[in-house]
Amino acid sequence: MRLTVVSVTRVYPCRYLRPFGLSGNNMCKSITKAALIALVLLISGAATADFGVGLKAGTLGLGIEGRWSPLPWLDIRAGVNQYDFEDSGSYASVDYDGVLAMDTVFLTGNFRFPLSPFRVTAGAFSNGNQLQLLSQDTGGENFTIGGIEFSPDDVGSLRSTTSFEDTAPYLGVGYDFELFGKLGLNFDLGVLWQGDPSVTLEATGLASAPPDVQIVLEPVLEIERLALEDEISDYKAWPVVSLSFVYNF
Repeated sequence: MRLTVVSVTRVYPCRYLRPFGLSGNNMCKSITKAALIALVLLISGAATADFGVGLKAGTLGLGIEGRWSPLPWLDIRAGVNQYDFEDSGSYASVDYDGVLAMDTVFLTGNFRFPLSPFRVTAGAFSNGNQLQLLSQDTGGENFTIGGIEFSPDDVGSLRSTTSFEDTAPYLGVGYDFELFGKLGLNFDLGVLWQGDPSVTLEATGLASAPPDVQIVLEPVLEIERLALEDEISDYKAWPVVSLSFVYNF
């Protein structure tokens, strides 16, 4: 059974974004980057008065973006997405509590079709997405790792972090609808190519385990890490679905 995202419960320390369920040092940095990008687009768009800002939600989390249209058939969008999705599930026969930490900054070009809300979108994302796993308490029962049983006193907990390529290309389609004058609704559907995952796995009790256990557990952990990497490889092509509410200046 693979980890299925169903809930969001994390709280962040950032002072100003706490009421919205957003923050943390990475989020604050991402917001700063997005704000600078949006400011540049706003200054550029002021000359043509064809600029918009939007709030979005989707499979990349919650986001903000700025849009500038230098040409009737082209607009440029930049922004940030972030959220931590929490759930539990089983990977490589071990039960984990997991956090899918979404954190991206993006820049896209959107090619629009005449007399149609349809567009084609291509761009690049600065990709900080991660999957963080922590093994669940076994209640005193042994861990089964690589088909071998180990005492929880020897293993401690299993911790894993999965990261992806720092820069990820994006390709998709979208629809932009005008609702009431300057208000708009945007829908996006596409794929973010994150690349092959890089997976780490450690047993917190390995260093204090008896030497004869360490000799067996260490190579088995590598086998378990490879099994995790194989299962998580499905995440390299991340489906993107989002809905945005936009105000056009």
